[in-house]
Amino acid sequence: MYKILIIEDDLALCMNIIKNLSRWNLDTYKIDDFENVLKEFLNIKPHLILMDVNLPFFDGFFWCKQIRAVSKTPIIFLSSRDSNMDIIMAINEGADDYITKPFSFDLLLVKIQALLRRTYDYQSDLRETIEYKGVILDITSGTLSYKDKKVELTKNEQKILNLLMKNKTKVISREKLMKALWDDDYFVNENTLTVNINRIRNKLEDMDIKDFITTRKGDGYIILWIYFLSLKQIKWR
Repeated sequence: MYKILIIEDDLALCMNIIKNLSRWNLDTYKIDDFENVLKEFLNIKPHLILMDVNLPFFDGFFWCKQIRAVSKTPIIFLSSRDSNMDIIMAINEGADDYITKPFSFDLLLVKIQALLRRTYDYQSDLRETIEYKGVILDITSGTLSYKDKKVELTKNEQKILNLLMKNKTKVISREKLMKALWDDDYFVNENTLTVNINRIRNKLEDMDIKDFITTRKGDGYIILWIYFLSLKQIKWR
């Protein structure tokens, strides 16, 4: 659940925002000590901030600058001040968006959802760990591990395994895999994909994992790994 910190001294408006955001499974917090906003922010550790400009003690621009010195948490200003100078100042201090009062709650919700998605959905993908049958793909470290063995992966090897392991037991076409590898600066062809698949298989075999990726001729590749015997186990038998 995402945590939203509301820095607003209009209690009626603040409670109305809390009521509406709670309906969308957002965990809301409000500031009570306007003299120590930064301290409360550090204690709550929110995913997004909604902040007024006109506040007791220090204005929102001041607190935005203080928060930006220690965090990249998204900040949306909510203010009745609608001059271009105020909006420019907010953005210059590090705000991500500026909504003038009175505002539509639907508009506020859309902007909150868009900022949360841009800020955290992409990052969560980068931090994702995928596991299948004890084989663990760690995208953060760019490694593949099994039991006590670990190998490093190239960027392309990560992309291939990420797609295959997320869709385990499903055939992924070569075309779809090539699209996953393609970017503006890197040309991908059939040979590039084949080379990368072979490299992954070699690394898997170095970890005593055989037949993890199966070729479906004419269709693509699939991870359908149910059981395997290492070379040592075969010799022992």
